[in-house]
Amino acid sequence: MLQRKIFDSLLEWKNSVKKKCLVLKGARQVGKTYAVERFGENNYSEVLKINFKETPSAAEIFSGDLDTDTLLTAMRFRYPEYKLEPGKSLIFLDEIQECPEAITSLKFWTIDGRFDVIVSGSLLGIDYKRSSSYPVGYVDYLTMHGLDFEEFLWAMGIDSSLIDSLREMFLNLTVVPKAVHEQMLKYFRMYVALGGMPEVVQSFADTKDYREADKIQKEILQGYLYDIAHYAEPAEKIKAEKCFLSLSKQLLEKENRKFQYKVLDKDGNKRKYSGSVEWLLRADIAQISQNVTSPKYDLSDYEIEDNFRLYTSDLSLLMAMRDFSLKKDIVENTFAGNTKGGIYECAVADILIKKDYTLHFYKNETQKKEIEFLIQKNSTVVPIEVKSANSKSKSLNAVVKNNKQIPVAYKLIDGNIGKSENILTLPLYMAMFI
Repeated sequence: MLQRKIFDSLLEWKNSVKKKCLVLKGARQVGKTYAVERFGENNYSEVLKINFKETPSAAEIFSGDLDTDTLLTAMRFRYPEYKLEPGKSLIFLDEIQECPEAITSLKFWTIDGRFDVIVSGSLLGIDYKRSSSYPVGYVDYLTMHGLDFEEFLWAMGIDSSLIDSLREMFLNLTVVPKAVHEQMLKYFRMYVALGGMPEVVQSFADTKDYREADKIQKEILQGYLYDIAHYAEPAEKIKAEKCFLSLSKQLLEKENRKFQYKVLDKDGNKRKYSGSVEWLLRADIAQISQNVTSPKYDLSDYEIEDNFRLYTSDLSLLMAMRDFSLKKDIVENTFAGNTKGGIYECAVADILIKKDYTLHFYKNETQKKEIEFLIQKNSTVVPIEVKSANSKSKSLNAVVKNNKQIPVAYKLIDGNIGKSENILTLPLYMAMFI
């Protein structure tokens, strides 16, 4: 059983005073259904799970009046083995996007307040089928991702006490012992090659077989392509797939990792493809990082329209787009050039996205300055530079020097911890502590 941080968030929701129905969002195959089922088993006397995709006829429960007493009666008739006791039973509506009336009913479950209700599904940001929307003010939202690096370490058998000791080294800027540092870099590269999709990680934890993991990654990728073909609007299907599959080239083969429409075809432009990019974002298939004119708070005020980078929602998807040989190069640390820089950048993006940061970057072509990531913490901007080697940081030094309001900046490398004024040099794997 994979240990997931989402369990803590679900428990916090369960124990909240003014509880609403919970909408668990996230891309497909990140473990939403598994997480709710395990959480329910451990915290309730029973879990009534209704999967509207597996059992379309279950939508009949919601075909009449939507007051909770009527719905409970219909549920008890259909599922007589469930007691459905207030405060003890969890109602889990999975693949809820297939039943618009169930979405509407969430308002009445919240008003009634007797039962805990969690809903989930694929592509919840895509209004491909429903005319109703989630009732504003009557639902809480929680986003779930694939395994982050810390969860990956747990899956590989790394004890939490070791991770806690690394966190202390991060906080105190203590150099990591060489043996520990080298082992952590190996785990980091392992994570880059495998990504965080639960099925991939579980398979590798059980078998230690990269080829089997690669096979599962490619199956998951095909599932994502199926979603695009099945759910995207007819005019967007081919274009959205082309945008998605281009990310491998956009991120790993170019020195300039800005998303470029011309990579899609020689006549590619914003007018032709912007709708497809937006679809990928709403479907949680891709994540965006916007370029800004200035590394100042609030970054959203300085965004440059149509100047962005696009990352896959999980490293597993990016790796599935490449030949198996890349995994070997990553794990053995024999890769270099634009590919190495691109992969490390994508890995850090993956870690930051799974910490729910909104990503920006700073690239000034005129001044030849580039900072891979800008995040915001406590109303300040924190620059993060990613280096494939421990080389000089002219851009980061200049940005910090010219922006006195920046309290701290991070330089991530495959070397050890260091400090120069308010620029902290950290091993790549310590991105999980930022």
